[in-house]
Amino acid sequence: MSVHIGVDLGHGQCMGSNAELVRRNVTIEDVARAAGVSRQTVSRVINRSPNVKPAVRERIEAAVEQLGYVANLSARRMGGGRSFLILAINDRARTVENWQAGRGNDWVDQMLFGGMTECQRHGYHLLFELVDTAPDLSRRQLSAAVAGLRPDGVILTPPHSDNDELAALLAQRGIPCARIGRREGGRCVDVFMDEAGASAEATRHLLGLGHRRVAYLAGDPSYGNSRLRVEGFRTTMAQAGLGEALLVGTGDFQFDRAAEVVAEWLRAPAPPTAIIADNDQIAFAVLHVADREGVAIPRRLSMVSFEDTPGVRFSVPPMTAIRQPTAEMIATACDRLIAQSRGDGGEGCYPTPFGLMVRETTGPAPE
Repeated sequence: MSVHIGVDLGHGQCMGSNAELVRRNVTIEDVARAAGVSRQTVSRVINRSPNVKPAVRERIEAAVEQLGYVANLSARRMGGGRSFLILAINDRARTVENWQAGRGNDWVDQMLFGGMTECQRHGYHLLFELVDTAPDLSRRQLSAAVAGLRPDGVILTPPHSDNDELAALLAQRGIPCARIGRREGGRCVDVFMDEAGASAEATRHLLGLGHRRVAYLAGDPSYGNSRLRVEGFRTTMAQAGLGEALLVGTGDFQFDRAAEVVAEWLRAPAPPTAIIADNDQIAFAVLHVADREGVAIPRRLSMVSFEDTPGVRFSVPPMTAIRQPTAEMIATACDRLIAQSRGDGGEGCYPTPFGLMVRETTGPAPE
């Protein structure tokens, strides 16, 4: 049975069957004729541009849906000078290592969730590339990526966001740049959470439970956000009169390395009664080592993690964690970069709030 679409295409009759639709590519001119508007007006609606009356926009969107029109990305790029692409850059070595080890990468998941949904809302596409952190490699790889893709904006995540040469490269190419974890603003879109404030909040939570021997299991010192978290921990402990008692170790965002540090701590004559871990992966190392050493959580050892990825809710026991708003930060970066591509500004600093999610890995300090 044939299915007919009741939209006049300007040929004196309705378009025919589904088979005919497959044979004939629907064009933007077809949509314009069906909606009774100009090709330029259809283009503005497809590209999410302003200055189209709501009734006209609805009529065009209805014609697009009925005709099954799909905008050609190449044509869109040629028509308005924009690529409708946002490029997000992540640390190659650490991302690949996690994938190869079967650990997954919740940071990447949240990046894609926040970025893809926000780009889709604006009629854009998110592309994801891995770039090495070595300065000479990172500059060369980023340069090749932007030359080939011609994105309307680039998102730099840690530690690439700490590399000022990459932001300068993008500025030279006239490509808007968003940096995750930076807060200087200027010509960039800087999106961040208060890293030092978050670690201070986690530290105060443990101090409020009576803990005095609190240790901080840091990530990679080349990451600016990790350095800020350690700074917030140190400052809060010093304000509590415990500056001389604090303990900081480097887990390097790696499970095995973190497990070695935690094992050494828990076997010491005066082990910490609480640990703050710089991300969820090394927080799991704390749980594994504590279980192996017979240290009950939270009766003998409390623990707070950063990130709050889905796995922490299913750990045993469920982890108390600082919720890092990764998806929200990437979505904000995309929104502001797209605004810049339209000539609407967008540069500046954009803080996103963290949260302390109290669950079952924190409790009163042991007597």
